Amino acid sequence: MDEAQKNWIQRFLSYLNHERRFSPHTISNYGRDLKAVVTYCEKQDISTWQDLGEYQVRLFVAAGHRKGLSPRSLQRRLSSLRSFYRYLTREGQVKINPALEVRAPKAPKRLPKTMDVDMMGKLLEMPHKDPLSVRDWAIMELLYSSGLRLAELVDLDMTDVDLSDRTVRVTGKGNKTRIVPLGRFAVEALAKWLHERGSMAGAGTEQAMFLSQQGRRISHRSVQSRVKLWARRQGLPVEVNPHLFRHSFASHLLESSGDLRGVQELLGHADISTTQIYTHLDFQHLARIYDRSHPRSRRRK
Repeated sequence: MDEAQKNWIQRFLSYLNHERRFSPHTISNYGRDLKAVVTYCEKQDISTWQDLGEYQVRLFVAAGHRKGLSPRSLQRRLSSLRSFYRYLTREGQVKINPALEVRAPKAPKRLPKTMDVDMMGKLLEMPHKDPLSVRDWAIMELLYSSGLRLAELVDLDMTDVDLSDRTVRVTGKGNKTRIVPLGRFAVEALAKWLHERGSMAGAGTEQAMFLSQQGRRISHRSVQSRVKLWARRQGLPVEVNPHLFRHSFASHLLESSGDLRGVQELLGHADISTTQIYTHLDFQHLARIYDRSHPRSRRRK
């Protein structure tokens, strides 16, 4: 493919960044997936995006499968390719989306990992006596209180949080906005952080809710490393990352309320089937209780 054809990928990634407001991590994945498509096209002497047909896309997936790519990786590649062709169609470059009817091998469903309530409580009992630890405490309380994605948390501005109303305005995937309630402990932690925030360099001009020590908007990597650090300091026996708070939020809320639709709204899932995976977690919890409690289900020691 010549540079003019490859340049459409850069335009697409720019569109995802500026119009769709996708996270840098997601955009990087799209770029990597489409680079693999370009490599395949060049090996097959496919010179333009119009020349790539459904049959060639099926061969592309089959080639990845032979190389040992997991079903999830193949699904993601196909999803990236479909989205790219939707963009090309919108821009008048192609008329047909060749990846629309192609399916990858089915991947086994993996249940998300969660922390139980006691483990979460132990983590959030962290000491918070200096501005940096207060910031970290507020970050983790907010992640667990409202089930935010990492990118949503990092993108928060001061004006997005209303402590008097106990709500936070979140801009999620696809630039969709939702209002999420704040729990009592999150409100307390955020109020304390806002009191300390002014001591950070650049706090007077930076609109971001959470700042780095340099006074700039905190990065994804910094949040990840700080969460991991506090989990280790608090003696947690599991590897903790920011998304684990979101999984735990959804699981604990569904376990208590049984309201799948409500959890879907709070998480910002477009499709309820995405939320339904947490019903499997809830069932596992009930199954463990059954095994421990029912006279006819107790395992022999």
